[in-house]
Amino acid sequence: MDIFFQDPTAIPLPPAEVRVKDLRAAAWQDNRRVGVYLEVTPFQKKPNAELIITNPSGEVVAQASIIETIIPKMELTLHLRGHIIPGSYTVSVTVYYVESPEGKADEPGSFTDPSRRQVVDNEQTVFELHTAPG
Repeated sequence: MDIFFQDPTAIPLPPAEVRVKDLRAAAWQDNRRVGVYLEVTPFQKKPNAELIITNPSGEVVAQASIIETIIPKMELTLHLRGHIIPGSYTVSVTVYYVESPEGKADEPGSFTDPSRRQVVDNEQTVFELHTAPG
């Protein structure tokens, strides 16, 4: 039996054309966790992504790195840290590839080195926390 996980009609795109198709976020009932849905266009080379959640004051309260995903549709749960305040929270995503210097294989730390990143898309969305956890 053959199992296909991707849409056979989808055309994989080269790195420079990969884009965010959908980004959604919603707080869980406990207001300490956030469900994030990220979908990118079909790709030829596995992309990376950096997710960051900021609170109404602009402080980073959660983040996650996705390294060379093999699937275009991802669902993650991020845990909010620190004091939670009611208001609008922003989820930002940056989709990127890592440039390998002079044909060398990726080296340790290359995914966190901003000078090696080739950003192909950025997107953001907002979700609300109406009450502090308790």
